[in-house]
Amino acid sequence: MTQTLHPFGTYAPAGLVRWIVSRTERLPDENWRARRLALLLRRCAIQMLRGRPLDVERYGARMRLHPYNNNCEKKVLFTPQFFDPAERRILVEKVLAGRARPDCVFLDIGANVGAYALFVAAQAGPGARILAVEPQPDVFDRLAFNIAQNPFGTVKAVACAVADKAGEMTLFVDPRNRGESSLKVVGTNEGAAIRVPAVSLLDLVRGEGLTRIDAVKLDVEGAEDLILEPFLRQAPRSLHPALLIVEDGTDLWQTDLTALLTRHGYRRTAKTRLNLIFEREG
Repeated sequence: MTQTLHPFGTYAPAGLVRWIVSRTERLPDENWRARRLALLLRRCAIQMLRGRPLDVERYGARMRLHPYNNNCEKKVLFTPQFFDPAERRILVEKVLAGRARPDCVFLDIGANVGAYALFVAAQAGPGARILAVEPQPDVFDRLAFNIAQNPFGTVKAVACAVADKAGEMTLFVDPRNRGESSLKVVGTNEGAAIRVPAVSLLDLVRGEGLTRIDAVKLDVEGAEDLILEPFLRQAPRSLHPALLIVEDGTDLWQTDLTALLTRHGYRRTAKTRLNLIFEREG
């Protein structure tokens, strides 16, 4: 990807695009008129960019964002205040508040370009350990670039999928929204498929030498049960995450994941527009 060869700042917002970014990022959250205006302005800016990315600071971190075929990048670039605000607030309150856990361990499974991982890194202390796991090669390149633009030194990018077992698996890529690519066929063009390496969550954790996990964000387009069921069954309780942010794939899961988590000592504490939040009791 040639755009990753240019130093950060090469694609700084300018002119009318800069005004649009400044305007949309200040629109009030939870206001339907503001959201409609943001979509209109965003569409205009994307047309003016003609395929170029933009270099911006979001959530205390530098990011190069490509607002074309990835809804995550569009939202983080133009309306960062609309990107999972409740989830980010819960992470701060439960894991990062006052840096009570300066050595926090956070796993971002389905990291995309790193918005969650870099948000946590910007809030956490230098002793944190953050894994950002992304299987799509070109999206992984964007993730690695974004990590490298920041001084945190706490984020490690891992190029693989997480599944129920190790091996090579087929990833179905959604060309309209790369954030919806999945190990299951979920609203994707079945012809757009690539082979990617995969590991189980337990193998990933053990391979990194982790002895505890403070929080996990799991966004894998309907494969969340595929990952969590064997992990909870096989991993010692000491490795069970204290906090889980799980994309709500209730209609896609093959098991009742909420019931499974309840049996393993979790309580659902929140439901947002896209995600379910679980906390481990005791």
